[in-house]
Amino acid sequence: MRALLGTAAGAFFTSFERPPSVGLRVNTLKLDPASLTRLTGWQLAPLPWTAAGFTMTHDDAAAIRPGRHPWHDTGLFYLQDPSAMAVAEALAPQPGEWILDLAAAPGGKATHLASLLRGRGLLVANDPHPSRIQSLGRNLERCGVAGAVVVQASVARLAERLGPSFDRVLLDAPCSGEGMFRKSAQALTDWSETTVHACAGRQAHLLADAARLVRPGGRLGYSTCTFAPEENEQAITGFLGSHPDFELEPVSLPGSTPERPAWAGQSPTSALHLERSVRLWPHLAEGEGHFMAIMRRSSEHAPVPPRSERSAARELPTRAKVLWRAFVAETLRRDPAEGLVVALQKDRLMAVPANLPSFRGVRTLRSGLWLGTLKKDRIEPAHALALACPAETFLRRLDFAPDDPRLSAYLHGHPLEEPGPDGWLAVTVTGFPIAWGRRNRGIVQNAYPKGLRKR
Repeated sequence: MRALLGTAAGAFFTSFERPPSVGLRVNTLKLDPASLTRLTGWQLAPLPWTAAGFTMTHDDAAAIRPGRHPWHDTGLFYLQDPSAMAVAEALAPQPGEWILDLAAAPGGKATHLASLLRGRGLLVANDPHPSRIQSLGRNLERCGVAGAVVVQASVARLAERLGPSFDRVLLDAPCSGEGMFRKSAQALTDWSETTVHACAGRQAHLLADAARLVRPGGRLGYSTCTFAPEENEQAITGFLGSHPDFELEPVSLPGSTPERPAWAGQSPTSALHLERSVRLWPHLAEGEGHFMAIMRRSSEHAPVPPRSERSAARELPTRAKVLWRAFVAETLRRDPAEGLVVALQKDRLMAVPANLPSFRGVRTLRSGLWLGTLKKDRIEPAHALALACPAETFLRRLDFAPDDPRLSAYLHGHPLEEPGPDGWLAVTVTGFPIAWGRRNRGIVQNAYPKGLRKR
């Protein structure tokens, strides 16, 4: 790094002696960024590369503990490294597009991509690791993401099964993690030059497979949280050299610096335009550092394949239709599945996009929004449905301030005494749903999922 950075190396190394930045990204599916400061009163500093991103001081974060705050449980924000928020902005998905996040767990970039889609289009969030996939599903659920499919497969398997189906594909590649040194002692322990070269080899294969999933005219985003040129500039140079149908698009993000083609090695030609990719450095901007490159696939020699016209589900059984309509009439002001196809997956009622690619042969953990579970004579609503609906959707609500001890009791799993009409209601925090409750004779029975309850 001293050889690469020259006189800037001192500032770079000094940055590792400071405490890491605490980043907070507003979930714009539920709240506009300007409202968060008014709602919370927290001291937040805006980030230059995304209107939804902020930082707070290390001391403030330690005092507030935003990750344990009820507003976090409602999905109003996601705690994320500041520099990691830049990648989704650079990829710039448009509402209505099909987006694929290939290494999505635990969900920071996936939930950001979903917020930029604004509830329109399709997000496929994949992670090949069984130990990480559950956290991905929970974070998508918490953030109220409805039109998402969560899958677990290798990139090669997805390319084989889905082909060039996606408008934008993000490969946030597994890397040597040099950008995690401030946050993780394990990252320091695991690092070696051998690891850097092993990661670079794996990244080359992942990029080649990821390219097979991009539609003609679509974009492939590549990012890492490491500083090694072997995993960044050299990875892009190798990919572009073997994929002439891709070219770098300019990335312009405030606070970023353009790439240095000289770091790519072996005298890369200027025609590759490596300066169009960018880095965020921990000594020049907030966050731990990131590399980003966006590559567009040419549509000159390959026709754009049509979207799938496959129906997302078979006709819903009459009994399930009747019970769902009855639940909506008794509990909600509008049908949250409007515009989607309601499907029965085993005993789960799901709302899925009308046309989906076939995921046959790919392990699918979630497809669309889980509405509820079909019981003998009723629908039991899913926690995901409560978090996906704005408060005004519910006919009955029970609202609390975040510091109300009754809310704390509920989140610990206790029932509440509250007079009112029987039936399902939304438990909300300053107007934002956090859970279901079911009132019976003045007692609100606790429906907060056991795995989420406070201890």
